[in-house]
Amino acid sequence: MNDVITIGSATMDVFVECDDASIVSVRQKTRKREFMSYEYGAKVEINDFASNVGGGGINTATNFANLGLSTGAIFKVGDDIYSQGIFNFFKTRNVDLSSVIQDKNDTTGFSIILTSFEGDRTVLAHRGANGHILKSEINFDAIKEAKLLYIAPLNGESNKVLDDIVNFAEENGVYVCFNAGSTGIKKGLNYLKNILKYAHIVVLNKEEASMATGIQLRPDTKDEKFSHMLIHPDLKSMFQSLRYNDYQIIVITDGGGGAYAFDGENYYYCDCFDGPVRSTLGAGDAFASTFCAALNRFDKNIEKSLVAASINSAGVVSCFGATEGLLTFEQIIQKMEQNPDYTCKVEHI
Repeated sequence: MNDVITIGSATMDVFVECDDASIVSVRQKTRKREFMSYEYGAKVEINDFASNVGGGGINTATNFANLGLSTGAIFKVGDDIYSQGIFNFFKTRNVDLSSVIQDKNDTTGFSIILTSFEGDRTVLAHRGANGHILKSEINFDAIKEAKLLYIAPLNGESNKVLDDIVNFAEENGVYVCFNAGSTGIKKGLNYLKNILKYAHIVVLNKEEASMATGIQLRPDTKDEKFSHMLIHPDLKSMFQSLRYNDYQIIVITDGGGGAYAFDGENYYYCDCFDGPVRSTLGAGDAFASTFCAALNRFDKNIEKSLVAASINSAGVVSCFGATEGLLTFEQIIQKMEQNPDYTCKVEHI
C-alpha cells in the first residue's frame, strides 16, 4: 500500500536558455498576452542546455517521495531511449513503478523548453504515449490501496479515463487531488463537473480557472479599483463556481503573483517565497503536490500548507529542471522557522 499514487504525464525534457529571446506584449481592452520571439530566419546562439525528465506524473511522484511519502506512479511511455532515461532516473528515487504502462508501439513524451531571461518559459511538447492511456491499462488495485490519488494534467485521449478513476476513488474512499489540464478545461466546466464534484482538493492556475468558469478577471478602471483588495471579486466568483461540496479546498495559483485558496469559510492569499528564478517549469507541480502533502503533515492547516508549497516551488524555480531544487519536509520547516514573518493573509467570507 502506498500513501499516494500519482497519474499523469512522463516526458524527457530538453532545456534551452537563450538571452536573445525577446518578450513581446500584446494588449487588448480586457486581455494581455505575452509571446517569446526570436528573429525569423536567424541562427540563434544559446547560453545553456540541459536535459532531464519531466511531466506532471514524474514531477509530482518525485516530490511526494522526496517529502517522505510512500509513492507509486502511473504513467505511459514507449520503448525507446527516452523511456530508458526515465527508468534510469527512478533508480535513485523511492517510487513504485509497478503500475507504469509501457507500449512498444508508441513513443515517449518529449518536450523542448525555451527559457527567457526573465526565467519564464515556452514549452514545445510532443505528447506521445501520454495522450494514449486506456482504462484497461490502469492498475485500479493500486489506486484502491492508496490513501491519496493525485491526478496531474492528462492530455488527449487520456482525459477519457478521468471520470472512471475519480468515480472509483470516491467509491473506495480514496482522497483525491485534481490538478486540471488544458485539454479538459478547454471543453468547459460541464465536462469537468463530475471530477470537480468528487475531488477533495482542486488546483488550477488563474488562466485555467478563468477558462474553466468563463469568468474574466477585470483590470482596474477609473470607476472600479481592484488592486487594493486581498481577493479580486472575479477570483471569488471563480472559487464559488469551482466548489461543489463543503469538504473541498480550491486553490488558484498566479505564478509570480502568489497563490489563493478557498475552503468555503475563508479566502487565503500567500505571496511567492522570495528567491532567484531560473526556470518556472515544474513549479506548479511542486506547489500542488506539496500543498496536498502538507495538509496531511499540518493537520489540514491551509495557511501552513500554502507557505510550505510556496517555499518548495521557490526551490524548483531556482534551478534548471522540473525536479531539481525540491526540498524535504525537514528543509521546508527549517525555512518556515527562519522566516516567521512569511505567512498567509486571510479574509473571512
